[in-house]
Amino acid sequence: MKHIIIILIAIGMLLPLCLFAQKTPDRITGVWFNGEKSSKIEIYETKNGSFAGKIIWLKEPNNEAGKPKVDHKNPEEKLQNRPLMDLVILTGLVSDGNTKYKNGKIYDPKSGKTYSAKAELTNNNTLALRGFIGVALVGRTDTWTRTTK
Repeated sequence: MKHIIIILIAIGMLLPLCLFAQKTPDRITGVWFNGEKSSKIEIYETKNGSFAGKIIWLKEPNNEAGKPKVDHKNPEEKLQNRPLMDLVILTGLVSDGNTKYKNGKIYDPKSGKTYSAKAELTNNNTLALRGFIGVALVGRTDTWTRTTK
């Protein structure tokens, strides 16, 4: 009987630790409108622990001919026919504290250019994403707002 009580006490002490150790989703994950509200980007955690984002919705998904928009501005000719829908445009962001992220890359399908990226959650529903070349002082910040799929 003493052994059963000891086991139950041990389980009772370890169970909260196990529950606490489970990883909770990072606050940056979710679906975001870009600054223009012309697309929705889903940010998710990758297998290596960094964060990436892909286009999951476009306000205008089709071109003038009624066909799905493609990555026609891409500097690599072989990539110019890939669809914009489900295109991964944000890669490599890593957490730099509770609300800041660094070391990312963001691709702009409108220009075909890729920039270094960092981000900061100004609150749970607002993400300031900065694309830049070289140093962060030379760049542009786009404010994304949380939305739903």
